[in-house]
Amino acid sequence: MVARRLKSPAVTSVDNAATSQKVSEIVKSVIDDIRANGDSAVRTYSEKFDKWSPASFKLSDAQIQEAIAKVPEQTISDIKEAQKNVRIFAEAQRASIKDVEIEIQPGVFLGHRNNPITTAGAYIPGGRYPLLASAHMTILTAKVAGVKHVIACTPPINGEIPNATVAAAHLAGADEIFILGGTQAVAAMAVGTETIRKVEFLAGPGNAFVAEAKRQLFGEMGIDLLAGPTEILIVADEHADAFTVATDLLSQAEHGPDSPAVLITNSEQLGRQTMHFIEQQLKTLSTAHLASVSWRDFGEVIIVDDMDEAYGLADEYASEHVQVLTQTPRDALENMTNYGALFLGEKTCVSYGDKCIGTNHVLPTRKAGRYTGGLWVGKYLKTQTYQEVTSEKASGELGKLCGRCARAELFEGHARSGDLRDSKYLGVKYDWIEQAKQ
Repeated sequence: MVARRLKSPAVTSVDNAATSQKVSEIVKSVIDDIRANGDSAVRTYSEKFDKWSPASFKLSDAQIQEAIAKVPEQTISDIKEAQKNVRIFAEAQRASIKDVEIEIQPGVFLGHRNNPITTAGAYIPGGRYPLLASAHMTILTAKVAGVKHVIACTPPINGEIPNATVAAAHLAGADEIFILGGTQAVAAMAVGTETIRKVEFLAGPGNAFVAEAKRQLFGEMGIDLLAGPTEILIVADEHADAFTVATDLLSQAEHGPDSPAVLITNSEQLGRQTMHFIEQQLKTLSTAHLASVSWRDFGEVIIVDDMDEAYGLADEYASEHVQVLTQTPRDALENMTNYGALFLGEKTCVSYGDKCIGTNHVLPTRKAGRYTGGLWVGKYLKTQTYQEVTSEKASGELGKLCGRCARAELFEGHARSGDLRDSKYLGVKYDWIEQAKQ
């Protein structure tokens, strides 16, 4: 049976070609200007886009402490608790990554080391919401990986320093904090200016301009992901609570007007009840001006025959967040492979992952979960191989093999490197060596 839809999206794509082209052009011009003119261009765009032009974009130690002092004690305590959870999980991930060295044959050693990136940038959004948790996810994870220097950039909010975000960045371990947002922040960290150090890797979510800047600068620096709007997909069976389903779908729809929220269920009754409760909750939700647009334009409710079909369809969506509200939620671990992160059971909501449970909230969107996972300590590590041959016999034999392999590909220079070891260590004669030494 083909899945039936109780609700289809009103908009079929979150992309608009004309808008995307305009964003791309604006971003390129900003990057080119900052590349050519450094700090003066950064200041120009900060004034233009954020109406922000302080004496220094970098916060002094005194300014950081002043900002922290303005944050309520409970918020500071909550930041520390959330960061403790992130740190525990990140440290467990780091401990799982091992250096390797093996002797594949007598005298031939192969290995790899997991070396941290030296300098990383963290972009912490602050447009609609001050995303404190992004500081935990980007800065703290980098520090656990061993990154020596982390630069944090976050925009002003309504012309003011975002004190709670500054507190989160400082407590996460940021070495420098700049109140700077948008394309100008990304470009400055990527190319370097007189006052902003060039980074080797940049992580963190952002709006369309930030995402486009990361796309254009990828290669010049590494990036975590090319992320789009937040997504949620809920797989629910007939035992799920419709009010919970509705609440959790709206929790992600409020991110912005283009955040897909999808329900896949084997129960038409659950689907209809969920739609009813969504409409009821939108009447009182303070962010309904965003969530209602997302639900109207990108919301879906799909009815399937059974849970096997539900998991199969969910895998096709490859959503950023997949919440499983069934009697046996761990079935998803065996039945799904395409997702950013799984949230198993009613006691586990996506918002926990966004804010405080400890897993990273920087996750793949737009079906990128088919080929990559989210941000984690491993993204800040370079797994770099090395090799050493200590046996003359082994080097000679490898030289003989290398010569044959290289000549099969018509690489004579490569072959001669192998020949030379074969000649040196095993005494094999090669005409080209004799001729070259004359």
